[in-house]
Amino acid sequence: MTSPRAWLIWTIGIFAYLVAVSQRTSFGVVGLEATDRFHASAAQISFFTVLQLLVYAALQIPVGVMVDRFGSRAMIAGGAILMALGQLQLAFADNIPGGVLGRVLVGAGDAMTFVSVIRLIPLWFAPVRVPLLTQLTGMSGQLGQLFSVVPFALIIHSAGWTPAFLTLAAMSALAVVLVLVLLQDQPPGHPAATTGQGLRATGVSLSSAWRQPGTRLGLWSHFTIQFSGTVFAMTWGYPFLISAQGLDRGTVSGLMALYVAAAIAAGPMIGRFVSRHPLRRSTMVLLIAATTAAAWAAVLLMPGRSPLWMLAALVVVLAIGGPGSMIGFDFARTFNPAHRIGTATGIVNVGGFIAALVAIYLIGLVLDLLKATGFSQGELYGLEPFRLALSVQFVLLGIGAFAIVFTRRKVRRQMAAQGVVVPPLLKALAQQRQRNLERRKAQ
Repeated sequence: MTSPRAWLIWTIGIFAYLVAVSQRTSFGVVGLEATDRFHASAAQISFFTVLQLLVYAALQIPVGVMVDRFGSRAMIAGGAILMALGQLQLAFADNIPGGVLGRVLVGAGDAMTFVSVIRLIPLWFAPVRVPLLTQLTGMSGQLGQLFSVVPFALIIHSAGWTPAFLTLAAMSALAVVLVLVLLQDQPPGHPAATTGQGLRATGVSLSSAWRQPGTRLGLWSHFTIQFSGTVFAMTWGYPFLISAQGLDRGTVSGLMALYVAAAIAAGPMIGRFVSRHPLRRSTMVLLIAATTAAAWAAVLLMPGRSPLWMLAALVVVLAIGGPGSMIGFDFARTFNPAHRIGTATGIVNVGGFIAALVAIYLIGLVLDLLKATGFSQGELYGLEPFRLALSVQFVLLGIGAFAIVFTRRKVRRQMAAQGVVVPPLLKALAQQRQRNLERRKAQ
């Protein structure tokens, strides 16, 4: 366990995941170019990402089953092949159906990567290292988004559409080669994986995981605080900042880089909070949701264009939602037995992406309706249309927050029946202050 070979395996997995994230987020920086290339409306452009996310979300549970059957090496390589084919298709597509096909292939390949990489860690590393490496895997993958908003954006603006997407296809091809040559599913001498459970057992496990209130609390947590950052980074952030806020492309690339840096920085802090205060995880989720709503309200209600510092603050808040949504997976782990943690994790992971695809499509639809009614005065991506269109996020934030509070009550009743009582937050804070005071007096 934890041999030098293990670090090589993990590094190859990290590279494959980094490539997948760069493929996933690449379309977020070409919204304006895609509108011109495909002669598409805002709703049609949003459909590219909506369908991609729909494919990703729909495949989460099947991928979990397949990775147990076929191993991480086959799944990661297969995912990279699909993404390479998708970007190759997109590089030469000149109509909406061709472009959509490319994004569907990218979504399918992306769906096969993260779960497969995570599965490698407990097989190659000592148990004490697994939690940290899992967190580092998620953080490192975000560097792929940094590639899409800086080098990829520079390539598409200097060399054009086709060379830029061919570059992404080449990255996936490199990942395929490295995975097939260097990656192994498990250390030599490790017992072979089972072929997986049958369909009936899979259905029972899925049903049991869904009936567990803690799983649903994880799903709604992921739903509520993951989607807004995904919407911003994958589709509407770039057009909003350039066309509505009037920023130049260099400044926008800097803000997107800030998004990645903030997400990486926030991960360890949220992880420490969860480990120290496991009974307050849902409170942290609700706090992040409220902060997200406040940040969007400040920007959308600002008369005229927002100052750069306010847009930077918005970007940081949205970035925190990414690592914050990982709390949902901690709910899945805590409230489910080991044999169905994978299934519960798949259920949770669906939440944020379903919310994201709904928001992306509704924003595009509202933009088109405002233009059709004359409200936009012919400017599809103007500031005023974006104010109304981006406001649909408040509806999803409200739905998610209500569902979290409702489901949390069921979870806490279940915990109380098991002897674990969660005191009200204000009472807990008062008790903590009292303990601190007594400790100081004792010193």
